[in-house]
Amino acid sequence: MDDTTQQPADRGAQRETARLTKHIRSFTAAHGGGAEGHLSYLGARGYRLVLVGTDGEWGDLVAARREAAESAAEQAGVTLHDTFDGELAARVRTGPYEWSRMAGIQVGGPSNT
Repeated sequence: MDDTTQQPADRGAQRETARLTKHIRSFTAAHGGGAEGHLSYLGARGYRLVLVGTDGEWGDLVAARREAAESAAEQAGVTLHDTFDGELAARVRTGPYEWSRMAGIQVGGPSNT
């Protein structure tokens, strides 16, 4: 097969990579001009890419293909870490929304009723 003939799966992977790259670049621009991330396997849904901006804000994207997420992160200039702990996790800023959603039934959080 020559370079001008692509299989549908190749085009789908390219579209996914382009879409993810666009979202990652938008996130980095809005949150300090840079970001780092972590990629984890979700199972049948694919892969979760968690981004932590330079300003500590965070967000995530889901990708069907690991290769697409890795390529998009590379194209957007995002360094991917093997684990989401240590310095990367320490930079994440949380606010009232996260506390009410993640700690809602714990001591000090809103009641669960």
